Amino acid sequence: MSTISIVYFSANGHTHLMAQAIAAGVQKAGHKAQLLRIVGEQITAGRWGDADIMAGLQAADAIVFGSPTYMGGVAAQFKAFIDAASEAWFVQQWKDKIAAGFTHSSSLSGDKQGTLIYMAINAAQHSMHWVNVGDMPSQYVGKTDGINRLGSFMGVMGQSEMATDDSDAVIDAGDRLTCINFGERIAQVTHQWTATAS
Repeated sequence: MSTISIVYFSANGHTHLMAQAIAAGVQKAGHKAQLLRIVGEQITAGRWGDADIMAGLQAADAIVFGSPTYMGGVAAQFKAFIDAASEAWFVQQWKDKIAAGFTHSSSLSGDKQGTLIYMAINAAQHSMHWVNVGDMPSQYVGKTDGINRLGSFMGVMGQSEMATDDSDAVIDAGDRLTCINFGERIAQVTHQWTATAS
């Protein structure tokens, strides 16, 4: 059984709901999902730190990165985590792990692609292997389920109205299905990779 860690920041709950749906897909595929939420309290004097999260990531077979898109890129809290993870980069602790990413914004575009590209570049610097969405947009294959409705292939994009906190957050049903499929895909790719590597 593979372990997939989903490390993410969520300010108002949308990215959290996406992380939960990805975890559901991982579990549907018969593998273990570990949700690791970045919170502001982990940042002191501008520096992020959480030994438990770093240990969980080191033990995982795959790492899925998640952040809302703010001003065309990742949230500051997520960036603080990425900067702190340079300690893992320096000794290539995550080399050959599977990687993937997801993001959310309240506007249809919101320049979410910039966030996913940033995550993919970070994974490449860690010598990880990036997994794409693997689903055609539903409207191009004659479906109405909303899967990959935003037409993203680098990673999953979600879009919904702003919320004030986790209790008010909702995600589009198609985005949720896309996340579940993505979790399954990541779990399957990870299982194939770890079986071949061992």
